[in-house]
Amino acid sequence: MNVYLDTVGCRLNQSEIETFARQFRAAGHQLVAQPDQADLVVVNTCTVTAAAASDSRQHIRQVARAGGARVVATGCWATLEPDLAASLPGVNLVVPNLYKDQLVPIVLQLAPETFDLKFIQRIPIPGSRGRTRAFIKCQDGCNNRCTFCITCIARGPSRSRLIRDVLSDIHAALDGGAQEIVLSGVHLGAWGADLGSGERLTQLVQAVLAETETPRLRLSSLEPWDLHPEFFALWEDPRLCRHLHLPLQSGCAATLRRMARKTTLEAYVALLETARSAIPQVAITTDVIVGFPGETDSEFEQSRDFVRSMHFAGGHVFTYSERPSTAAARMPGSVPHAVRKLRNASMQSVLATSEAAYQQSFLGTQADVLWESAQEYEHQDWELSGLTDNYLRVLSHAPAKLWNCITPVQLTGYTEHGLVGTLSL
Repeated sequence: MNVYLDTVGCRLNQSEIETFARQFRAAGHQLVAQPDQADLVVVNTCTVTAAAASDSRQHIRQVARAGGARVVATGCWATLEPDLAASLPGVNLVVPNLYKDQLVPIVLQLAPETFDLKFIQRIPIPGSRGRTRAFIKCQDGCNNRCTFCITCIARGPSRSRLIRDVLSDIHAALDGGAQEIVLSGVHLGAWGADLGSGERLTQLVQAVLAETETPRLRLSSLEPWDLHPEFFALWEDPRLCRHLHLPLQSGCAATLRRMARKTTLEAYVALLETARSAIPQVAITTDVIVGFPGETDSEFEQSRDFVRSMHFAGGHVFTYSERPSTAAARMPGSVPHAVRKLRNASMQSVLATSEAAYQQSFLGTQADVLWESAQEYEHQDWELSGLTDNYLRVLSHAPAKLWNCITPVQLTGYTEHGLVGTLSL
């Protein structure tokens, strides 16, 4: 059977379809690059915003139109709206998040113990879902109750995977050629809290660095209240990528309180100072929400000024989206959508300015780049695009297809699409 895997949303969703891929391969099935080549399509959906939910429905409709494949819907949107998901054209089965880890056995009607993944490498998925980086699921769910977030409802309470299982997935990814491992979770910083062993994220990272030969190890999003000064000693190992994604959500203290975020602006400033002192040239990126209920013009300006003062290396700006069953959806003081849109553009401009300044500070230096794409440009010439460990996008040319290779590059120029470099071969 030919299987096409699709996903919307976060790195954790990407990690999950990479696991589905190994399981389908273990059962003797073939992964394909396009839905019109498939007998079965799995769509891992998202509902973090109304736009993500809409994208999820659109992806399902698109794969259904592509051919006569059976469609399986799973993920956060399908979990919260299973009847609507089941009613979409082509959908044969809806698998909620509670049973997602058993999706492939359920679809194939096989016992879970029949899947032996020991010798099945975690290799890139064909087509647009192919990655040079392997996203490894370490943790799922969240016990926080940020008032805007629907993910904790869709994913359930925090649950950690055992170190031995995480290491097994990493070894499979490295055997499949991955050059970078990304540890992923809904609330990655909470890893280990539910295991009763006393081990926390620091011990997980130490185990990965000690027991694998990954060239690069990257951490996905970390809540700022999970990190302590001793955590930053991990960066003594140069394989740990100098990039921290620390969601702020608002630079206004009053808005943070309405969001029920477990941090303060003062604590956030102190955290960034500690990180920058411990990790030279670290890239710190963030998430910011604009137009949250009750956000006045003054509060937005406070948030924007705070974001400007943090000199982030980049970030994502989300226009607040009412999500059913969340506390924020019931709050007074709804901000008009036109105002939300204007605030988004203003905040985007602030982050774009600080991102450009961070990138341009590396002009004239040398960096190692993992090439994520290589497109043939002219005869014996390839256009390359890749990332440094501190998340600088770099563009270059090469006489060979260097996809999934790490090479040194001299950074010589800057464009709106990223830095330009010359290979130092």
